[in-house]
Amino acid sequence: MARVDVLMPQMGESIAEGTLSKWLKKVGDPVKRDEPLFEISTDKVDAEIPAPSAGVLAEIKVQEGQTVPVQTVVGVLETEAGAAVPAPAKPEPSKAAAPAPAPAPPPPALKPQSPAPRPEAPAPVRSGDGGGVQTAEQRLRTKSTPLVRKIAAEHSVDISRIPGSGYAGRVTKQDILGYIERAPTSPAPSPRPQPQGPGAVAHPAVEAWPGDRVEPWSRIRKITADHMVTSKRVSAHVASFFEVDFTRVAQLRAAAKQSYVDRGVNLTFLAFIAKACAEHLRKHPVVNAAVSGDSTIYRAEVNVGIAVALDWGLIVPVIKHADELSLIGIARAINDLGERARTKKLLPDDIQRGTFTITNPGGFGPFAGIPIINQPQVAILGVGAIEKRPRVVTAADGTDSIAIRTMGMLTMSYDHRVVDGADADKFLADVKQLLQEFPEGAV
Repeated sequence: MARVDVLMPQMGESIAEGTLSKWLKKVGDPVKRDEPLFEISTDKVDAEIPAPSAGVLAEIKVQEGQTVPVQTVVGVLETEAGAAVPAPAKPEPSKAAAPAPAPAPPPPALKPQSPAPRPEAPAPVRSGDGGGVQTAEQRLRTKSTPLVRKIAAEHSVDISRIPGSGYAGRVTKQDILGYIERAPTSPAPSPRPQPQGPGAVAHPAVEAWPGDRVEPWSRIRKITADHMVTSKRVSAHVASFFEVDFTRVAQLRAAAKQSYVDRGVNLTFLAFIAKACAEHLRKHPVVNAAVSGDSTIYRAEVNVGIAVALDWGLIVPVIKHADELSLIGIARAINDLGERARTKKLLPDDIQRGTFTITNPGGFGPFAGIPIINQPQVAILGVGAIEKRPRVVTAADGTDSIAIRTMGMLTMSYDHRVVDGADADKFLADVKQLLQEFPEGAV
């Protein structure tokens, strides 16, 4: 009989804490090894965490909505099902006549639970001003580091009143110092929230009318909204449009598709586009870059992010070293990352270190779209619908005719602070040429 601690996992080197968003089992439930036990959320990814051992969930130490450091014990498993049943307070004396060696001390008894209910709500937590009970969402808002809480106490500041720029609106050191610095000259409080800290995003409040349905944002929706507003505020967005003839790609794809299926890979137009981009990003390093202050970082790696639309939001897993992969390698990576994104199996490393992003709204039918740059990158490619259209074709003898061709629009938004129009257009021209002249031997 043994008790096994269940820990908050470290989902990446840069991840110091996680939020336990949902328990998938309740106290007393049997659990199989590697069966999903609870869900966590970090500022990088949502994930289901498997049970480290088979047994019974004997104790829940961290409630839904709580944020705790990695390696914190969030629950306890008993390796024998019977161990989850409360033991009698005082065992009856043994009636055996023959003396026996004293047994080893039993494991600590659990508190009686009949039956142990799943917690209906997070345990009450008092806010910094001694106010009422917090909800899970409020707990996320007021969570901060010991240093921030110390600064708040020294200046008699209620952390919950400061719009935070950290994960889930958490208040950072820069947020509170900026708030304190502006406090003497701040205007009277306004019913509409104002951004205070660096990177903070304030979304104006709007009155709900009778009959309206008000739906609070999920964590991933809040992060996406903040990132999009921040990106538009930070980068000087400019866009270029290139129409591409995908007829050759369509022919190569049709010829090779079944052989790819036989190898467990779905060959899509997106795989060809990602391959074409990866081939040319090193040739055009300013597109494969990032901005840091008043400097440009030219990335040594070519890591292509592929935006995946989910029912609960948008996420961008990354194909690492995409320029070193063959077409089938890129196609397999797109399939794998997309499937793991939809089933919440991505790890934080899967969505980090991207250097360039591709988004494919064309799958939903639009002719073209103008995407928002995925910070801190400097460019993002949008793929429009790829479909048959009439096209003027010039023959070798110079005569023109109208033919049916498979066409699609590529749109690239780029940061004009570092990427000039000529640089962006040269990159897109190279991508277009490769797609229209894709070598058969590369499929």
